[in-house]
Amino acid sequence: MPRVSIKTPAVFALLLLLCAALSLVSREAQPDPRLKNSYRRPEKSGWTFVHLEGTPAEVGFQHGYLLAPEIRDGLKVMQLELTHDNNKSWGFFRHAGQEMLWPHIEQEYRDELKGIADGANAHGVKLDVWDIVAMNADMEWGYYVHEYDRQNLIQSPPSVTAPDHCSAFVATGSYTKDGRVVIGHNNWTQYLDGERWTILFDIAPAKGYHFIMDGYPGLIHSGDDFGINTAGMMVTETTISNFHGWDSNGIAEFVRARKALQYSASIDDFACIMKDGNNGGYANNWLVADRKTNEIADLELGLKNVNLQRTKDGYFTGSNFPVNEKLVREETNFPVNDLSNSANARRVRWEQLMKENRGQIDVAAGERFLADHYDTYDNKTEPDERTLCGHVDLSARGDLPWQPPYGIAGAVINKVSDSAMAEKLTLAAAAGHACGIHFKAAEHLKKHPEFAWQKEQLHDMNSHSWATFSAGM
Repeated sequence: MPRVSIKTPAVFALLLLLCAALSLVSREAQPDPRLKNSYRRPEKSGWTFVHLEGTPAEVGFQHGYLLAPEIRDGLKVMQLELTHDNNKSWGFFRHAGQEMLWPHIEQEYRDELKGIADGANAHGVKLDVWDIVAMNADMEWGYYVHEYDRQNLIQSPPSVTAPDHCSAFVATGSYTKDGRVVIGHNNWTQYLDGERWTILFDIAPAKGYHFIMDGYPGLIHSGDDFGINTAGMMVTETTISNFHGWDSNGIAEFVRARKALQYSASIDDFACIMKDGNNGGYANNWLVADRKTNEIADLELGLKNVNLQRTKDGYFTGSNFPVNEKLVREETNFPVNDLSNSANARRVRWEQLMKENRGQIDVAAGERFLADHYDTYDNKTEPDERTLCGHVDLSARGDLPWQPPYGIAGAVINKVSDSAMAEKLTLAAAAGHACGIHFKAAEHLKKHPEFAWQKEQLHDMNSHSWATFSAGM
């Protein structure tokens, strides 16, 4: 058989093409080293689960890259909501993030925020770090805009107010079935962004504790705040209604909330981090538990008034009501005696449920609580703005604070965990209303054409069954 010489021009050219093709495949097959150990699981029961691991810059890059399509979509929604509700341009929030918030963000979280922008860009989404900072401060901008408008003698639109989000509980001791901690929370927000608040973050940072939390794409904190870490901390919150207060020299709430979940090993740790540099943004009642000691706490974090209650046998609940009388008087205009108010009606319902279920509270009970439709003001079972499973869109009232120009809100996602689950960084979660009622965008817009400004971004929010998620420990 004749020998073919590689000096033959045709053969040599073919070999060159083959080598070039192999080299190209090799280059394309090599993942970015910053993505090492990170992954994204297939969607489950409406949730997207991502595992992030490494240095702050690596965690950020992984976040931005793995969730790039969701970040692009989530950015559009936040731009729409913030500019509409606050009568300010997106550039206003980018500038405030750069000039006011950034100087008070420590390097660790600067690196992570920059990493998110880098990762999204690497996956074809064009944005920068100031977009990411503005997104992360989404829950704080209403507080800032209120103060900015006041100082600049600007008449704020009625939509500039502290958000009224969430129902939550934490119980321990004689109130729970096993005497250990049970904690639960649902997030009340506009369907516009709530349908997208379905990311489960499993983060193993180079420093601090491994933790799991729910969240919105692009945010370094949970935002609606439900998280568990390996040091034993279990954390959630509900917003203090009708609150006003802002310190431009403080540390952004989104930084403090993330840091507290990542670095706290005790209730005292958590309270210390949240109070340090408090800017008043996103003022909340934080419900916190330490599964190691079965102690629970309520950290009511105003700007001027900070109150910490704790117990090893009892419960704390939240539904956007302020607790401390001095805080109510000095920092809110909350109607404490109006039992038709959603926050007050839900507070009454929590008291009823805690007493009726004493000694029997477990994860299954928590799931039932978050699907509850009993209206304590009207004394009937009917989903509306006063039920723990909130359905503002189904309310018969026409004077609600969620009506135009605010948009329509509801209890969009739900989470429950207990001490045994928390030991394994595990939680149960239900996307959509826990009761099973679906939200249909077209039907809603047909009934309420005043929300046409949301049309391009408002989607159906179907309810999913409860599912269990665990960190990749």
